[in-house]
Amino acid sequence: MVMKLEGALSDREAWETGDHCSIGRAMEVVGTRSAILLLREAYYGTTRFDDFAHRVGITDAVASARLKDLVQAGLLTKSPYRVPGQRTRYEYVLTEMGRDLLPAVIALMQWGDKYLHDDGGPLRIVEEATGAPVRVQLVSESGAEVGLDGLRVRLNRDSVKAGIDSRSRRGKRAP
Repeated sequence: MVMKLEGALSDREAWETGDHCSIGRAMEVVGTRSAILLLREAYYGTTRFDDFAHRVGITDAVASARLKDLVQAGLLTKSPYRVPGQRTRYEYVLTEMGRDLLPAVIALMQWGDKYLHDDGGPLRIVEEATGAPVRVQLVSESGAEVGLDGLRVRLNRDSVKAGIDSRSRRGKRAP
């Protein structure tokens, strides 16, 4: 079972994604273990620097660098707060961009629960109103679940028209 490549994409030797691969670009933003775990903590409600570093189990230097990266990437925003009698500090809050990454993080969690834990993993994500388990799945716009063998990859013509396509190894434009 694999996704089928359509049209000009079916000749995989004639094109490459280069710097324009959305997966590659996303991994540049969140491709470290500490970045994903910091986001996990933000989803759990952590906002303060010391709490992030402690809960993820990383040094202050690593926490500082990764939080800075996540702010620069637009996943978190840095907001000042002040406890009376103390200096101004900053808290880190998820942006819309950061919240939109939640399904990918939950999908990683569910994959880990299934394949890396004999007991199904330590936590469950459930719907607040009903307590029913929540799972990430691939669905079509009609709401039908779609498996790997039911997927096709085709060009996004809007992206190609905008000049986002790259050059292939053979010197041709990517399809």
